[in-house]
This record gives sequence, structure tokens and C-alpha cells, in this order.
Amino acid sequence: MNEVKVVADILPRCYRIVPTSVIRGPRGTATRNYLAEEHGGQRWFVKAYPPGMDLQGEQEALRLGEFARGSGVPVPAVRRSRDGELIVTAEGTAVSVSEYVDGAHTAEDGLHGRRWAAVGESVGQLHRALARHPAGPPRPVPASEVCDVERARRRMERLLAQYERGAAGGEFAAWARRATVERFAALPRVAAMLGGLPPMLTAQIVHGDLASPNVLLRGEEVAGLIDFRPPHHRSAAWELGRIVLDPRTVLAGPDWPVGLGEAVTAYREANPGLPVEDLLAVPRTALGYMTCSVYPMSEPVDNPDAVTPELERYGRARHTAMDLIAERLDEAEEVLRDRLT
Repeated sequence: MNEVKVVADILPRCYRIVPTSVIRGPRGTATRNYLAEEHGGQRWFVKAYPPGMDLQGEQEALRLGEFARGSGVPVPAVRRSRDGELIVTAEGTAVSVSEYVDGAHTAEDGLHGRRWAAVGESVGQLHRALARHPAGPPRPVPASEVCDVERARRRMERLLAQYERGAAGGEFAAWARRATVERFAALPRVAAMLGGLPPMLTAQIVHGDLASPNVLLRGEEVAGLIDFRPPHHRSAAWELGRIVLDPRTVLAGPDWPVGLGEAVTAYREANPGLPVEDLLAVPRTALGYMTCSVYPMSEPVDNPDAVTPELERYGRARHTAMDLIAERLDEAEEVLRDRLT
């Protein structure tokens, strides 16, 4: 049966939502998304999960978003089913439903102007709320766990061996192989750079996938944080750096160190509990993590279906942005020291 019709049938039966229309929504990384509208204009975001997906993990992620929302973080409300379920499976299709954020767009066109402070403040609110999550309080972890150069070396060696065996072809695969070679050669410099991190960083429950497609903006303000991952302790500095030093933002203009300072200052005001040492480490942690990552160079080998023109553009942008961050790392850290100390 056509999945649009399946979704249209599930909504009234399981959610007491009688849609006047169901249409395809924005494409998800792993899910198929739909927009349903009721008479009167109320709209809902419906996520359909593919067979084999970890639905238990997805439910934990939805609960994490609910926890954050309960603390005042802008997270769209999840619509529970008639039986109080977060995810319903019917007619072979598993779905979740949440409120649709009207008039919003993702942060994929980068941060600028008031957006820097708005995103920093929202991430600070999020981390302050999640520090109280039942999965456990923040704790110190070795910085080497956040940016593990030896693990990166092993991953890159395996990936290069796969490329040498001809595991993937095409223009993007050829670029990905060259980029991996460059990053592999840079690992000694990366290790030296990471030696400038404090010995320990703060790990806590975080969003887990706080990338620009998962930050919804309305004008210059944050309208919603979406697509949480299951609760897991990770570096708060890593998560903050991941969103405020998104490659698309770094490449958008030369003033990103100043914007970084505005974002981190707003974060600190919203979450004064995170040590200053972690905040000063944001650009170095972000650069180390990006440089040690094999994503998306590994996609032609591991997940060829995920290689889209959008992914190719992102991969190239990420590779270029790393060079820009490295060139201006001292300047970015000086901006943060001026603001935080």
C-alpha cells in the first residue's frame, strides 16, 4: 500500500488526528517524513521509520526531547497515541507524530547576526536542563576520549585499504580517498594541536546530533531543536562547537571568530555551570573532532545510497572549513579568552 495512504489511515485510528491532506515532508537521514494537516489548519510532522530501525532507541530519543521541553527548551511537542505511545506500528509502518513548527527553517544557511547569540543561548539552556537528566550528572572525562587520534588512525587505515581494493568508484569516491590521505598525513599535527586541550573535559547528557539541519529558526531566534539521539554522555564543548562552527557558517564569512565569541558568551550566561576551561576548548575540540572523523569520506564505501549532491557539497565544505579553523585557531581562542576571563 502507498505509504502516504498508510500514514493517512494511522493518524485517525491511533492519534485522533483526521487529516485533510498528507504530503511528503523534508527528507530525513534515515526516515521518511510527512506533513499532515487537519481541518482548521493544525499541522503535524510525521516521521516514518524504515524496517530494522532501533525503535527502542528512537523512543529514548523522543523521551529525551520531552525532558528538555519540560525544562523550557524549545523542542516541538510529541503527540502521543491514544494509548500513550511515542511510536505506533500499524500496517507494517512505524511512525511518530510531533507538532509542526510553522514559519521555521533550518540553520543550514549558517549563523550570522543575532543568530550566533540565539543559538548559543539555546544550547546553553539545553545543556543546563540535560545536566539534571536521570541518566546521570556531568562528569570529567579525558580529552583523549573526545578526540581520539589513535582510533582515527585505525579508521583511516581501514578506509584507505578499502579504497585501494576498489570498494567504491566515482568522482566523489575519488575525492574522498584524496581527502582521507590528507587527513591521515595531518594526524601528527592534530595530535600536537590536541595537546593544548585541558587534560579533562566535561561530559554530560547531550542532544547527540546537534547539527544545523536539526536547529529550526524563525527569523533570528531558535524555534525548535529536533531529532535528538538516545541519552548518552558526551563532551558539552564538542556539541557546542559542532553547531556554532558548522562548516557552512565558517565558510560564510570572515567574522566567524567574533560570532563564536558571541555564541559562547550567550551559552555561558544560560549555562554558567560548565567550566570556563571547557568553553575555551570549544574551537580546538571542534577542529580535532572534525579532523579525526572519517565522515563523509566513508559514505561511498559504507553507505553509497547516502551519497547525494547535498552530501558531496557538505563533505567538501567540511574539509575546507577545517583548514580555515586551523589557520585562525589562535585568534578564535584569543576572542574567547577576552570574553570569558
